[in-house]
Amino acid sequence: MSLNEKIGQLYFVHSSGNFEQERQAIKKYQLGGITLFGPDFQKRTHQQFLDQISQYQTVSKTGLLVATDQEGGTVSRLNSNKEISDRAYPSPREVYQHGGLTAVEKEYSDVAAILRKNGINMNFAPVADVAKNKSSFIYDRTVSQDYNETAKYVAASVKAIQNKKVAATLKHFPGYGDASDTHTGFAQINKSFTAYKNEDLLPFQAGIKAGADGIMVSHIVINSFDPKIPASLSPKIHNYLRKQMHYHGLIITDDLQMGAITQFAEKYHTNADVLALKAGNDVILGGNPQTGIPLIEQAVKKKQISKKQIDQSVYRILKLKEKLGILK
Repeated sequence: MSLNEKIGQLYFVHSSGNFEQERQAIKKYQLGGITLFGPDFQKRTHQQFLDQISQYQTVSKTGLLVATDQEGGTVSRLNSNKEISDRAYPSPREVYQHGGLTAVEKEYSDVAAILRKNGINMNFAPVADVAKNKSSFIYDRTVSQDYNETAKYVAASVKAIQNKKVAATLKHFPGYGDASDTHTGFAQINKSFTAYKNEDLLPFQAGIKAGADGIMVSHIVINSFDPKIPASLSPKIHNYLRKQMHYHGLIITDDLQMGAITQFAEKYHTNADVLALKAGNDVILGGNPQTGIPLIEQAVKKKQISKKQIDQSVYRILKLKEKLGILK
């Protein structure tokens, strides 16, 4: 691969629901992945949906990671169109309350089978966060249990998803807690490092032990880790995940189009895609390859980002594609 093609592999673009536009982007930049949202499932028959995913794979030289957020409950893409899926997708809390970890394993296994049947090979789930306040932004998306029980839930979910040849993604490292919504702006957490280590990191450590293919990093500023930079752009956070938690899978940014990051990049007159790689992410989620690829290429030539790092990230991406059986 050329350097340009390697950088393209690091991008997971947001699909807008405009099939032809996304197909051209995948072909032009040889993107590593695409993330599907509600509009991708709507206003098309099931066969049209399957044909479009197939065409995405056709124009990809390496095979495409096709991801979506299928957590269940308030974040569910599959039931955007009854022609594609006409069943209900209860929240993690509802599933757990109904039948404990056994029900969780069955639900995530069934959901992963439906995703795979529809050409989706990566799920941005499970949510490994623990929120104590029921009014917190993230609470309804969690399993609503304590740290230890959430850890068991995460391990069970990862195994159930990945047994169906769908990659699981833990989110939102190092733990969302009761922070405000970073979709719209800045959020921070004042919690000691010791408390984080003994509480919030437990579900993530359980997911890593279970073999999670991906971990998504939040945009929250964790003051005890790095008081100046959102977690998703913080080298300290990424170094801790790699070296102290011994994680070897894909590290993925949360959506770089979210308000917390667009505001941060604007304030410091910088490019978030470049910062994401400098921090140690493998995957740039929601970045802009048109503007980002040339800037990242420039950063590599200036030795601000090493070729070795790019190669390591591309290797992790290709290994995952091989594991999922989609590598060309």
